Amino acid sequence: MTKKIDFYFDFISPYSFLAHKKIINSNDRSKFNYKAILLGGLHNLGGITAPAFNERKMKNMKNDCTLIAEKNKIDFIWNDKFPINSLYLMRGYLFINNNKKDKYFDLCFDAYWKNNEDISNEETIKNILSKCEINHNDFETGIKDQKIKDELKNLTNIAFNNDIFGAPTFVINNNLYWGQDRLGYALDELNN
Repeated sequence: MTKKIDFYFDFISPYSFLAHKKIINSNDRSKFNYKAILLGGLHNLGGITAPAFNERKMKNMKNDCTLIAEKNKIDFIWNDKFPINSLYLMRGYLFINNNKKDKYFDLCFDAYWKNNEDISNEETIKNILSKCEINHNDFETGIKDQKIKDELKNLTNIAFNNDIFGAPTFVINNNLYWGQDRLGYALDELNN
């Protein structure tokens, strides 16, 4: 079995979006296992105040993300609705079957961090599902399924228990690399 890098993400994380775009731009997607977590839940478990709730951090985070996007030629717009509740979309990622998962993933991230859309809005979600050819009623039922709810909660708890405290986080060979700027280090570890 080919070794892969675990990539812990939440659609609400601009740095996860930027890391993902770097991965796509370098054709490295197949080297990653994407692991959905609920970033707010992870922060709650760790007693962490998210940068979104600290005015100085928020200001600098916006500037930092814009700079990273410009330097890496990534289309990026700081979302006017940041932060939103990503719970349903994160559950949706776990519910959707594999042949539509990548498209759903890309469309959710692009809607929020490229197109400045409110991905907690019902119409935006319907539009994403339509583009993925996913039945809206099936999706609504799926994200309310207790197994899906428990899976997201368990993945978040597992991440916390493995010392993960933010997104994106990359894990390979039991080594943890936090932040989009550590992506190259994780790839180096994979290739060694």
